[in-house]
Amino acid sequence: MRKHRCLKSVWVCGLAVLLCGTTFAAENENAPAATDHSQMDHSQMDHSQMDHSQMDHSQMDHSQMDHSGHGGHAGHKMTLDDEGMVMNWNEDTLPEDCRSISRDYAFEVRAGTQYAESYNGTIFGMSQHEFRVEPCSRITVTFINEDEVRHQFMVHQLPKYLYPQGMFHLEAAGGATKQGTFIVPSDDRTYLVHCDLAQHMEKGMKAQLVVGRGGLALPSVPGVTRNFRHDWYTDPLVLWGAFAGGLGISLIGVLMLLRRR
Repeated sequence: MRKHRCLKSVWVCGLAVLLCGTTFAAENENAPAATDHSQMDHSQMDHSQMDHSQMDHSQMDHSQMDHSGHGGHAGHKMTLDDEGMVMNWNEDTLPEDCRSISRDYAFEVRAGTQYAESYNGTIFGMSQHEFRVEPCSRITVTFINEDEVRHQFMVHQLPKYLYPQGMFHLEAAGGATKQGTFIVPSDDRTYLVHCDLAQHMEKGMKAQLVVGRGGLALPSVPGVTRNFRHDWYTDPLVLWGAFAGGLGISLIGVLMLLRRR
């Protein structure tokens, strides 16, 4: 009788673990990709849901706005028209820790659904999700939007004394192209690049800019770094580990029953 109770307890525990694992796997399968804002400074930002598609640019004359003396910020420049926006460009002002421009880079970045990586929940993408440059480099980005909806190319955590809110920002309307230039400091660091329109980053519009040796790799960069929402239940190593663990627990249960005979 006691033997049957032990076997029943082991069977019930195993069934409970199986059900929990199945439920967790189903929830993760349908969940949107994890968002990482750890590199973003939200204390100075209020554009988590920016969408300029509804702005009436015909009533605005911002074609060459220059706020270099506004609010104590240097180099706050912005162009804005019906095709999009270029914000905080910087072609010649060096960061305080750079004596000269080490190298010039030119990246042509295309945005659109055709560049989406083949992951669950991924809709948008960029033609390049990682950019590697030398410290103190001058970077020119030509951002080509091949979708019908607006997309952005935003770099975060740049020095605020040079880039207001620590941000360089390109925004292109559907079918439009925008170009801008910025200069990175001398430290080895990894910067977040993404589209800040609602759900665009979560759906694949995320990249990283690696300066020098870089810092910690950002999670969930499509095709580049490990996704927080990794399908662990399809990973062969995880499956073999789960099998070995289950087999080990079963053997321990059998040995305990045999010893009690």
